[in-house]
Amino acid sequence: MLTTLLAFLGACTLIAATPGPSTVLIIRNSMRGRRAGMMTVLGNETGVFLWGAVAAFGLTALLAASQLAYDVMRWTGAAVLVWFGAQALRAARRGTAAEFAAQEAAQATPGRAYRAGLLLNLANPKVGIFAMSFLPQFVPAGAPQPMTTVAFAALWAVYEVGWYAVYVWFVGRLKGLLSRAGVRRRLEQVSGTVLVALGIRLAVDAR
Repeated sequence: MLTTLLAFLGACTLIAATPGPSTVLIIRNSMRGRRAGMMTVLGNETGVFLWGAVAAFGLTALLAASQLAYDVMRWTGAAVLVWFGAQALRAARRGTAAEFAAQEAAQATPGRAYRAGLLLNLANPKVGIFAMSFLPQFVPAGAPQPMTTVAFAALWAVYEVGWYAVYVWFVGRLKGLLSRAGVRRRLEQVSGTVLVALGIRLAVDAR
């Protein structure tokens, strides 16, 4: 069991270390403050756990089997990514210190940051399909499949909270530098472009 657990945590490390839409959003919201960053992390990991729980009871198999359901989720996810990216690009275009301060006051509320992380995760069907193939590999023979898979999903989510908390802390340490309007404008441009590109990729990336 210990060997299985270590292998699982190693796999979780590789997954968390691979940049993706959630990483971009977490870093972007962390520039608005550590609380906003951590609430985005918690929203994202709630999504991870929910996808894992759905996979545990075989419901993501329906998503994998139905091309229509998958395409609807794929287009929804693409729209969400492009929407977040457009927000970042719009923020970069406005780009003064006063505008950034106003945006932080309006958008860095805990509830809004949490919902952003949750929405971005749940809108991506690839996360659900991946959870369905990833989690069962670590269920020991003879263990109750659904409950053990849910337990691994919870561990996966908790582990990633710790991992991404480091990102939030690091961005917080650079707050003085990142608060400069020119630096912030460029980071918003980069994050917005990346999110829009990922959205377009998801939209055209049929299975």
